Amino acid sequence: MVALTTEKIQPAAIRGELETRYLAYALSTIISRSLPDVRDGLKPVHRRILFAMRALRLDPGSGFKKSARVVGDVIGKFHPHGDQAAYDAMVRLAQDFAQRYPLVDGQGNFGNVDGDGAAAMRYTEARLTPVAQALLEDLDRQTVDLIPTYDGSQEEPVVLPARFPNLLANGATGIAVGMSTAIPPHNVGEVLAAALHLIRHPDCTVDDLMQHLPGPDFPTGGVLVAEPGELREVYATGRGGLRLRARWEQEMAGHGTWRLVVTEIPYHVQKGRLIERIAQLILDRKCPFLSDVRDESDEKVRIVLEPRSRGLDPDKIMAFLFKNSDLEVRITVNLNVVTAEARPEVMDLKGVLRAWLDHRFAVHTRRARHDLDRMRERLHLLKAYLAVHLNIDEVIAIIKEHDEPAPALMKRFGMDHEQAEAVLNLRLRALRRLEEMSIRKEMGEKEARAAELGAMLADRSLMWAAVQGEVKQTRKEFADGRRTRMAGPAPEIDLRPEDLIQKEPLTAVLSRKGWIKSLKGHEIDLEKIRFKEEDGLELAVKAHSHQTLTFLATSGKVFSILGDRLPSGKRFGEPLTVLFELDPGDRILWMLAVDPERDYFVTTRLGQGFRIHGRDLVANQRTGKQVVALREGDQPLHVHPVRGAAVASISHGRRLLICRLEEFPVLGRGKGVRIQNLGRDEFLVDAITFDPPAGIVLDSGKRTRHLTELDRWLGTRGSKGVLLPHGFLGGAVFHGSGAPADRARKGLSGELPFEENDEKATDRGSD
Repeated sequence: MVALTTEKIQPAAIRGELETRYLAYALSTIISRSLPDVRDGLKPVHRRILFAMRALRLDPGSGFKKSARVVGDVIGKFHPHGDQAAYDAMVRLAQDFAQRYPLVDGQGNFGNVDGDGAAAMRYTEARLTPVAQALLEDLDRQTVDLIPTYDGSQEEPVVLPARFPNLLANGATGIAVGMSTAIPPHNVGEVLAAALHLIRHPDCTVDDLMQHLPGPDFPTGGVLVAEPGELREVYATGRGGLRLRARWEQEMAGHGTWRLVVTEIPYHVQKGRLIERIAQLILDRKCPFLSDVRDESDEKVRIVLEPRSRGLDPDKIMAFLFKNSDLEVRITVNLNVVTAEARPEVMDLKGVLRAWLDHRFAVHTRRARHDLDRMRERLHLLKAYLAVHLNIDEVIAIIKEHDEPAPALMKRFGMDHEQAEAVLNLRLRALRRLEEMSIRKEMGEKEARAAELGAMLADRSLMWAAVQGEVKQTRKEFADGRRTRMAGPAPEIDLRPEDLIQKEPLTAVLSRKGWIKSLKGHEIDLEKIRFKEEDGLELAVKAHSHQTLTFLATSGKVFSILGDRLPSGKRFGEPLTVLFELDPGDRILWMLAVDPERDYFVTTRLGQGFRIHGRDLVANQRTGKQVVALREGDQPLHVHPVRGAAVASISHGRRLLICRLEEFPVLGRGKGVRIQNLGRDEFLVDAITFDPPAGIVLDSGKRTRHLTELDRWLGTRGSKGVLLPHGFLGGAVFHGSGAPADRARKGLSGELPFEENDEKATDRGSD
């Protein structure tokens, strides 16, 4: 047993050790696994897959080989990780719905847009695409550095030459330690157009580049809805978010019917799950617009949405689906890449393009040096071959006479050792083919090309011109049409809660003890409604399931609920205290179906009044909303839809006043202004709005009278008014107003206009 010694133990602070080791792990994950290189747009695993396929000679024109063979070479020679992880990375490179320009040409089941996975690697086959070939081009011409593989047995490239701008064209996603990357794909024609502009105008701005590269271009198409400022922020800072929507169209089906057809879905959205989500919304009755959703896709996406009614608004249907399903997604953008100096950095658009162009400049420079060296070597040998051709007999004699002919050749013809060895290595058959004209022609071509390469290496402008020419050729070779439509900011569609409910007629019934329920339909016999013992009808309102019902309480608060959410008409309903949080002692005075676009007139017992928009009568909380500010001893009297340009009020002192509606302010909440000048202990009996030419109808409880000559009672707001006409000096209310006396007789609220009431005036005589 070996005894432990303390000589090799060195004390160290655990904090420092943890920081050092964790930092090393984090950097390894960032650089060697998760973030793409800005030059070729590839992570190490993708680069190794392409390099292994190149070694297997899986060129675009060659036959396919099993994916398992490729994965085996990748994990055995270059990437010591799991085979499934390597295969998953390879599968993604072959999916045309995930890659804007696939790098692997797959044969077999490589998954689909529905979200189904690929077949096992033993069943599928693969080869490189022309795009991948462009990334690997000139790899054997010393254009990039090579490093030993993980076991030192072979070499692999640090980065690919990347004639194709893969980073922006195909995008990348990845999560590292403490950082991530999310680069959307783009149209390569637009990317290369922006690159050409940057070559011509090195001092251009991001805005200038965006004239050529307006935004991402996703393989699945869709519609990009973004403000110009959002796009500029993304490309100027390297960070941001964009909204991507499905593309849809309205398809007419005959006889006035129509359907909605989704033809393109957002990037990275699985079609199968998307359809399941929409179907679940329909089943849960959360999408009242649709009756069915069908998948009629083949090679192209076709999702059919059947509306419940042809009278629906297609834009509202899609606005709801954009909000509640993945027909609209938010694309996160984070241009976080590994730079040529092997450090992570968030770049802007110009920085990314500049890094790729600088890489191509370096590749061109290294390739030119390599080619120049090879040409000089060839010219060096051609001089020797020319000497052999001109002195063939002498050369043969030297070779025959000398056991070591190389020194003799070097001495006789002034050759160096390399030239002499090249001559001696020529076969006799090759000697026969040597011709002076062909040798001199090749020498001339090589010398001209060597001079051209030498000039390029000496002049950066010439080298940039070569890069520019190559970019143009690449654009001509790979550019295609844009798939994603740039739509600008999407119009905001006001989708109210009531729009999400199927329109059905209902009658809301409120009992005197505060129980509420809804009955289907409008033709309800109020006499047959069941109530608890010692309870009866207080209010009944005809409405629809998509309308908001508002309740006005004695405290001046309003409480609201959608008609669809009212308790059903079975049994006695539910107490209002279950739906709302009413204050102790507070009770409901009015119930009405509110139209948000309509104006209403609010009055109080002590003669205050004001106008209010319907949307301000809707409360979004169970605790309600204070709308009427009341002084001590006051309470709300009425809340009526505005039905005309005049206001009529009757005081407890039997005085009638008619004034103009415009004298009353429009408030969101408040106390209002004085309607009628009331005496001490006097209160307002009734008040309505009406159209002066139509007149008003007084109701004493025993008789009614239609007044059309109203000059006698006209006045300004706050006046005392004039006594009621003869026959009504005992008191009256306005017929159909829903005043307490009238309400008790009719059993209906004043929500419906009084002109629609079945009862007509019975006394139309004069005073």
